[in-house]
Amino acid sequence: MNLLRKLLFPFAILYGLITSIRNFLFDKGVLKSYSFDLPVIAVGNLSVGGTGKTPQIEYLIRLLSDKYKIATLSRGYKRQSTGFILAEANSNAAILGDEPFQFYKKFATIQVAVDADRKNGIEQLLSQPIKPEVILLDDAFQHRKVKAGFYILLTSYGDLYSDDFMLPTGNLRESRSGAERANMIIVTKCPFNLSQDKQNDIRNRLKVSGNQELYFTFIAYDNFIYAENRKVNVNEIQSAAKLLVAGIAKPEPFFAYLQDTNDVCLSFPDHHNFTDKDILEIKNLAQNNIIITTEKDYVRLKGSLPSEQLFYLPIQGSFVSGSENFDKNILNYVGTSTRNR
Repeated sequence: MNLLRKLLFPFAILYGLITSIRNFLFDKGVLKSYSFDLPVIAVGNLSVGGTGKTPQIEYLIRLLSDKYKIATLSRGYKRQSTGFILAEANSNAAILGDEPFQFYKKFATIQVAVDADRKNGIEQLLSQPIKPEVILLDDAFQHRKVKAGFYILLTSYGDLYSDDFMLPTGNLRESRSGAERANMIIVTKCPFNLSQDKQNDIRNRLKVSGNQELYFTFIAYDNFIYAENRKVNVNEIQSAAKLLVAGIAKPEPFFAYLQDTNDVCLSFPDHHNFTDKDILEIKNLAQNNIIITTEKDYVRLKGSLPSEQLFYLPIQGSFVSGSENFDKNILNYVGTSTRNR
């Protein structure tokens, strides 16, 4: 695979040129961007997958939903539907996509919508009887047709965009210079005790400008695993025989957190749609042991596996330091934008 990626280097140069021309045309107004008269926060990345967008969106929901009417707008990756859909009681992961459905099930007071056309999605949300006061755009850093009021760019600690290259040789969707559009850059999935020297080194490698803020977060795992009607302390099941199932981009930390010597780990591609064959394999491997999966996978596996056997482990993004300053700046942007409407 590495050799193939190197052989495709000329295509990476071409792809980089195309995306750079596209960004130039948006920057100069040749291609039109649309702004909206409410706070719009876009969370995204320069690379494909696995940077922790879902925990970051959830952090923003928790921060803002007590004060404002919040809506999330996602593409709905791998959903079995098209166009604009606003989540409702009959919605499921197949209709919305796994991550939007997770938002809907987890946060009862917000609106959750999906639409590949973010401009149309925002217009549809604003036409609803209850209009949102803040819209969170999930995975929309490259969606230049909408001009968000605030951009949060994520990059993984173990896979910084400064060390990456354009697709298909690397994993970048656009040139590293795209980071200049970000108001904030967050390095995700860091060690929780990341030193100040290492933070300074990363700041230099990312070439963070003076008008941008840089933060570092780590994944905080819940102390409990959850089934449909009960929860169990992680310490109680650490040594128990179990099957660990993950369909996420980088499952190794999830496995490492829960795995004991004789546990079986079963990995699927990110956003995997579990087939009947997959379900049978999971059942055969698990036997009568508990099955623990990620929260994102749980919304797709629920109903296909015994409810008393299937558990999920929630995660949250936590700041190494500076969370108060992050909160203050987000609340200031939203509050100022709202007052000016």
